[in-house]
Amino acid sequence: MQPAHPTTIHTPDAPAALGPYSQGKVFGHHLFTSGQIALVPGTGEFLGGTIEAQTEQVLKNLEAILKAAGTDWERVAQTTVFMTDLAEFGAMNAVYERILGAAKPARATVGVAALPKGAKIEIEMVAFV
Repeated sequence: MQPAHPTTIHTPDAPAALGPYSQGKVFGHHLFTSGQIALVPGTGEFLGGTIEAQTEQVLKNLEAILKAAGTDWERVAQTTVFMTDLAEFGAMNAVYERILGAAKPARATVGVAALPKGAKIEIEMVAFV
């Protein structure tokens, strides 16, 4: 028996892909998202600003992809957070906790040298649909 073909997720409520990738793919009962930075849907402009503002926009983008796939934060299994300055972890974490609420997916946080467009944060995730 062959597995089902993946379904590409595309929603105008999240930023369009900047290259040869998709916002997300549903394969079976799993949603895999591409990493999201603080791009504004519709305009594609980079939000910039503080780690708090960027984290909030990134999570809004991911929430739009979740919704387009027919799922929500409660069904997120894992996130990976990439940050250029781990000294800002506490400020990022406060926004993350406020938005995700009781959903507490497994998470890894990785310090990186740089991210696209000079972003301070990028987050990707795996969820169940």
